[in-house]
Formats: sequence, structure tokens, C-alpha cells
Amino acid sequence: MNPLPPKKGPFVSTAAGFYFSSPRRTILARGPWDGPEPGPGAVTVGALPFAAGAPDALTEATDVTWDPPAPPGGPGRALPAGGAAAVPEPSPAEYELAVEKALVRLGDGDVDKVVLARTLRIDTPAPVEPAALLRRLAAHDPHAHVYAVPSGPGRTLVGASPELLVSRFGRDVASHPLAGSAARSADPAEDRRRADALLASAKDLREHAYVVRAVADGLRPYCADLDVPAEPSLVATATMWHLGTRITGRLADPGVTALTLARALHPTPAVCGTPAAAARDLIGELEPFDRGLYGGAVGWCDAAGDGEWAVAIRCAETGGDGLRLFAGAGIVAGSHPTAELAETTAKFGTMLRALGLDGEGR
Repeated sequence: MNPLPPKKGPFVSTAAGFYFSSPRRTILARGPWDGPEPGPGAVTVGALPFAAGAPDALTEATDVTWDPPAPPGGPGRALPAGGAAAVPEPSPAEYELAVEKALVRLGDGDVDKVVLARTLRIDTPAPVEPAALLRRLAAHDPHAHVYAVPSGPGRTLVGASPELLVSRFGRDVASHPLAGSAARSADPAEDRRRADALLASAKDLREHAYVVRAVADGLRPYCADLDVPAEPSLVATATMWHLGTRITGRLADPGVTALTLARALHPTPAVCGTPAAAARDLIGELEPFDRGLYGGAVGWCDAAGDGEWAVAIRCAETGGDGLRLFAGAGIVAGSHPTAELAETTAKFGTMLRALGLDGEGR
């Protein structure tokens, strides 16, 4: 690994900047590069959007702090005082209808898998501070990829993703795709039963296999060696069980950067579907909202080409008087609309818990 860059200061608010933490590295960056050309220490930070052809939300960072102290998690809500109203968009019934339409298209052979998302709009009496959400998310899911990235004027996408799209340190490459999910339970025996059922689910194993195959195929042209485990393992977050497969490799060309690898893999079938072009078209037909950076890739790439990129899930976009939560579910043959609705509700739990609104997903 390259020597650690010098630290420049403590953790501060990211209202106008970028934050990304993983079990390996943390970066806090603010501001575009001031000058016609980035300097030798420039770090590319930001996100790749979900939609094909949409402009990247990337910048060459100037004021960079490496491995600042983790944002502390304190008691109380991240929401402003005065209450909040949660409105699902689309409605639960409309989402189930979209799943039914997707299953018809799967039966016609148009797609093998498509990921359909829905949103939960939370209206608040005052703007939500992204830094407050970061502190709560980091405290609840310390092993997640916790991030905040500007997503538009006055808007920030904040999340805690369990899914590593790709990392590159020297010639070492890793990806940890997740697909196939089950909600956690507070009862230990029931929690274990759900985990075991997920690991044995033919439907979820099939959904997971699409993602692993796509990630391996995307990395293989860049790697001299690639290790792809034959079977997935269970991955736990505070609110969900997932099927995960950790893929590792060695670059054939040391000049290939983490950002190049992220572009090659994004979007995986975990957030889009397969075939990708047909799945994207179906998403545009059935989802009544613009995903923006949700379902994209968020991360960083330094001047040496090292970096980490996570799949932009388990997130909410803050801005104005409220925020919008996003959650999706992979639809394959054997999916059931009611079960997919329940899965998205469970996935809202990561952000709802950070907001102090546990159990208010719809």
C-alpha cells in the first residue's frame, strides 16, 4: 500500500463536501480543485449515477483529510424537533403492481432479473443535517461503507452501504457483491432461522448467481488471477441478512485504476438486473421517479490509482424540508409481490433507525 497521506484536521460537517468510510480507509474531502489542473495529490471523489448517460458527480478534491476520527454516535434523533410525516412513493399497492408487471416481462424472456425500487418521502419541519445522519449510521453499522456525497444544489445523498463494488490497493482487487436478502429478527432463534432459510433459498441463490457472474466477468479482463468462491456466505447488517461472495484478484496491468474498475462493473445486477440494458429500460418504464445517485457507485480514487467504491444503497437524499429514502428488491422468476414489498420495507430500516423512526417504513 502507498504511504498514508498526512492528516489535515478533525472530522467536520460534510454539508458541502464528501465523506466515505470503510473498514479499511476513511476520507473527508471538500471543494473542487482550485486551478486549471489538479495537483499531484489530487483525489477523485464522488459518485457515478445510476442512469446511463447521466453526468458523473465527481470532482478532484482539494482539502482532503485521511482517516479522521470516526463521527461519534450520540443519543437522540437526527430529525429536527416537531415530528415528521412519511409518505411512500409509489404506494405499496402500486409497487406490488409494478412487480407483477415485471414478472410478466420475465416470463416473456425480456429480462432474467430486474431490480425495482421505491421511495419513502419524509417531510420535516426543518432541513435534516447530513452530519447528524452520518454519526448515527456509523454508530449503528460500523462495518458498512458510510458516505455522504453532494447530489445536487442543496442536496446530499447519505447512506451506509453493506456492498463493496470494488477496491484496488496496489495490484490487489476485491469486490463483495450482495444479492438475496432477509430481514433480521430481534429474536435470536428466529433470526437464525431466517439466515438459514436465506442460505437454502433457491430463488435467492439464483438471484445472487446473476450478480456474481456479472462481477467476475467484469473483472476478469483486468486480472491476471481471479478467485471466485463457488458458494455465497451470509453477511449481516444491523437490519438485514444478505448472501455475499467476496471476489479477489491481482491486476495484470498496474496502471488500471479503482475508478476504471468501478466504471467497468457499474451497474451490477444487484441494483439493475440482467441483461443490463433491458433491465434499465424496464426500470425506467416501471419506476415513477428518477434514481439520481441511488443505485450508482460512490467512492474515491487517489493519484496512484488506489481507491474504494461502494454500491450506493441504504441511503437517503437530504435537501429542503425533508428527505427521500430509497430501497429496492431483485425480481426474478419465483418472486412474489408481497415478499418484495416486505423486503424493501426492511431495507428502509437502516435509515429509519438512524433517524429514530424505527418501524415506520411502509
